[in-house]
Amino acid sequence: MCHKERASTGKSRRLQSGIEPVIAVERFGSVEQALKIGDHYDLVILDGPPHSTAGTLKIAEASLLTILPTGLSLDDLEPSVLLAHELRKKGTDREKIVFALSRVGDSEAEIEEARGYIGEAGYQILAGSLPEKTAYRRASDEGRSLSETRFPTLNKRSDVLAQNVIDLITKLQKGKAA
Repeated sequence: MCHKERASTGKSRRLQSGIEPVIAVERFGSVEQALKIGDHYDLVILDGPPHSTAGTLKIAEASLLTILPTGLSLDDLEPSVLLAHELRKKGTDREKIVFALSRVGDSEAEIEEARGYIGEAGYQILAGSLPEKTAYRRASDEGRSLSETRFPTLNKRSDVLAQNVIDLITKLQKGKAA
């Protein structure tokens, strides 16, 4: 099944299950097409490729915030930080780039090492992290979000990240208005 089919199937599963709220999920052929609908929503999330492309730069330029998810290994961290550096070189403000730790294990030491690595590279990182858990995949398979698993502790972990994103967006919007 290709990515396009998964995206529409996930939306269909959510609708078929009657899960509220209904969340609009659409695929676009270009960043420009996606940005045209932006005025109709309070929040638009664009999921780009995990490496630098012209599309990635367009997304970053148009975004109030660019969130780079990363795992804990150097194989995950190094290319993510290099992408952030490349976005900076091409004009993205440092305060508009933030990292989120996802698919982490249960080692707090390893999580702190990753936070240190990102911090030393000069970037901010969201509080909290998302562990690698079957329940997150199952929730997605059912058309649910990461905060809609059957496990309150996992829902709380995703809520911490989501609230940090909201807080950061609010801070950036206030700075933009000033």
